[in-house]
Amino acid sequence: MFYNYVEMEDGTQVAYSEMRKDRTVVVAVERPCDFGFDHAECCIPAYSWSAVAGFSDEEVARLDEFVRNNAPLIMRLAQEAVKAYA
Repeated sequence: MFYNYVEMEDGTQVAYSEMRKDRTVVVAVERPCDFGFDHAECCIPAYSWSAVAGFSDEEVARLDEFVRNNAPLIMRLAQEAVKAYA
């Protein structure tokens, strides 16, 4: 399950998963484009990016900076999500 975190000015949406048993969280990024969505996922706290489609290297670098700056809050929210459904 993913939870909305923020929508940026250009329509890019950032969402996060519940904290997994291994204490990782997946951050999913989607941006509307002509025929669907550009997409990327980042696993934190390792900050490893996967499933990147439609984002340039520069855009991924900016997204990485955003995720790193917001990781403490995202991790806390993801952990609270697990507690809410336990």
